[in-house]
Amino acid sequence: MIKIMADSTCDLSEDIIDKYNIGVAPLNIIIEGKSYKDKIDIQPDEFYEKQKTLDENPTTSMPSPDEYLKIIDKAVEEGYTEVLCICMSSGTSGSYQSAVIAKDYYFEDNKDSNIKIHVVDSLSMSHGSGWLIIKSAQLIEEGYSFDELIEFNESYKTRVKHFLCVDDLDNLIKSGRLTNASALIGKLLRIKPIMSMKKGKGAIVAKVRGMKKALNYYVDEFVRRVDKDITNFIIIGYTTKIKIAHDLKDKIKKETDFIGDIYIMQMGAAVGTHVGAGGLSMFFIEKGKMKDGLVKNEIRNLREKRKEIVNNSLIHNKK
Repeated sequence: MIKIMADSTCDLSEDIIDKYNIGVAPLNIIIEGKSYKDKIDIQPDEFYEKQKTLDENPTTSMPSPDEYLKIIDKAVEEGYTEVLCICMSSGTSGSYQSAVIAKDYYFEDNKDSNIKIHVVDSLSMSHGSGWLIIKSAQLIEEGYSFDELIEFNESYKTRVKHFLCVDDLDNLIKSGRLTNASALIGKLLRIKPIMSMKKGKGAIVAKVRGMKKALNYYVDEFVRRVDKDITNFIIIGYTTKIKIAHDLKDKIKKETDFIGDIYIMQMGAAVGTHVGAGGLSMFFIEKGKMKDGLVKNEIRNLREKRKEIVNNSLIHNKK
């Protein structure tokens, strides 16, 4: 039997966690000197309400190896023989390293154990690792072996497409969740930047004016990028504005031919500390060899606008 283990930044709903019996190691949220376990001692809505009145933004710390060891020990007691742990990007958190240490500790104390443990560095934030977790659970139901699950995760983790827009970049810049170049660009831009993941860290890949155009960008890029053979569900994440998440879901249903599930899930305190109020994200698997980046997207937009102007001119001249 295969047990799936994760850290709390996967931000999956309780329904999904319960359905697939996922073991979750909580990150710690430090608010005004007091430590809270993510989604245990503090729930997302409670956190975002607190965040409004704080003079200093909360900080986070990774789960201890003991948190992972508790899940592994319980899994063994319940008869599981294999554990697949899918963690937040090692470029943004020490959660992955803590899970690796827990694995080493387990085998130091249980040298004769036959259990198999594999830890995946998802290279993603929030529902990016969550996407891999849900897909892995589905593949287990389809009869995939442990080795096949490892191969899937290690092969496809670089193709989990992550879009995120926020009301304020300051928290992401201060926490180091953006690349240095993107932090500089973010300070210069006075319009809404859209981020994705590059080499395990956030990077600004586009800029738009207002949420309406952000939703347009999400849907247009989804249509252009999605790997339809692998993407049987989409995850939409939000911090405080669930209506915008539903607006995006409705837009996908109306303007694309996607027929899979669309999950809407809230980002928890561990992620919300860095994202802040008004965050909106989207996750799916993109086709291979897709290029991304602010400059590339701006050049492509200019080419498309030029093509549109030429076409309109030709139509006008024919009249």
